[in-house]
Amino acid sequence: MSRTTRPALSLLRVAACTGVAALTLTACGSGSGSDSASTGSGSVKVGLITKTDTNPFFVKMKEGAEKAAKDDGAQLVTAAGKFDGDNAGQVTAIENMVASGVKGILITPSDSKAIVPAIQKARAKGVLVIALDTPTDPQSAVDALFATNNLKAGELIGEYAKAAMKGKTAKIATLDLAPGVSVGVQRHDGFLKGFGATDKDVLCAQDTGGDQAKGQTAMENCLQKEPGINVVYTINEPAALGAYTALKAKGREKDVLIVSVDGGCTGTQAVKDGKIAATSQQYPLKMAAEGVKAVVTYAKDGKKASGYTDTGVNLITDKTQAGVTSKDTAYGLENCWG
Repeated sequence: MSRTTRPALSLLRVAACTGVAALTLTACGSGSGSDSASTGSGSVKVGLITKTDTNPFFVKMKEGAEKAAKDDGAQLVTAAGKFDGDNAGQVTAIENMVASGVKGILITPSDSKAIVPAIQKARAKGVLVIALDTPTDPQSAVDALFATNNLKAGELIGEYAKAAMKGKTAKIATLDLAPGVSVGVQRHDGFLKGFGATDKDVLCAQDTGGDQAKGQTAMENCLQKEPGINVVYTINEPAALGAYTALKAKGREKDVLIVSVDGGCTGTQAVKDGKIAATSQQYPLKMAAEGVKAVVTYAKDGKKASGYTDTGVNLITDKTQAGVTSKDTAYGLENCWG
């Protein structure tokens, strides 16, 4: 998250903590925004920078990193953007973490291209940088990527939606993320590929930032533009629930197919409740845990993680379709986050 604006000290507090004499980020203590799980001054210091610190996806990612750091005897320092798309905040966080002596940084880039120069400076100083969830552009800007195959996640819900339409003419709306974010592009493109469609077949496309309120507004706009829309792709489940609210207000919630990506607990429950037909579930805890372990390994023996590690994705639905592999919401709720 993808991701929508997903409690924490602000990045200003990160800067304050790193700037005080004789103090490092580890002195910030627990709380929201920026903190660390310290295990001693001699331990490996690992940085985690997420897009926001309110989205359940990133909350779970932080929990995974904290547990892995504790298990590996590492020290975790965290920071987050003030909103999804806050590249400047993430640049500041990288600079602060490098100054504080982190051995590696795990980051979910808010802007896949704009963050690259800051990452290059960190790597030039010997810091291992691993992207989580969202690839940089180019992907080679980081040492490694641990993420869902977002193109595949999109394909899964596209294939599902195509099968669920059972030959009916599709009038498609796409509720996307924002320009410049690779995860949003990959999910969108994957959905169209899975459905066997192109952007020319999309009757209404709106950016939502992955936000529920913006998702509702986007759906309202699409219905005004094209009242006959019957298939809605959404970048994530908050946007999907916003779309559902708009459709319900028009009495259309029963005859419009909504598909999404993420697999958070609220979203998976919405699939169970019939508000969303299907979602592709991803696993942020695994991304973060594997990232922390990679930094610790690098600190101990100099071995750098490299390339792409697929952390998995499953289609979740209770309304199965022939030829489309899926798992039910019981599985989804057992493995959801947030």
